[in-house]
Amino acid sequence: MFSLTIRRHFMIAHSLPREVFGPAQALHGATFVAEVTFRRRALNEDAIVLDIGAAGGIVEGVLAGLNYTNLDEHPDFAGKLSTTEALAEYIARAVAGQIKDDADGRELAGLDVTVRENPDAWASYSLDLSA
Repeated sequence: MFSLTIRRHFMIAHSLPREVFGPAQALHGATFVAEVTFRRRALNEDAIVLDIGAAGGIVEGVLAGLNYTNLDEHPDFAGKLSTTEALAEYIARAVAGQIKDDADGRELAGLDVTVRENPDAWASYSLDLSA
């Protein structure tokens, strides 16, 4: 299995209004690092998983919809908790939606998204794209 990983950061505000989240129950800001790994069983005819520039553009486009927003007011998170785990799944599904009609995107076996809160804490979500 081959893979290509793109890393970008994004900044949000949100609250996690449940007792388990302690002080994070209140509205606060966070800077996250998202790593999106594109997986493919065989390289394409250009001997790549996906064009790095195109992959970066896709990730940047998805994150642009989150960057500098209050997720408590974001329509895609209405009635949902915007935990690190939930953000990883959201990003994976949004990226998958952007690549589903691309010739190279249709050949991808899956996506792995890791969202890092800090160097010592992160959550990941894997999405299988195989038919």
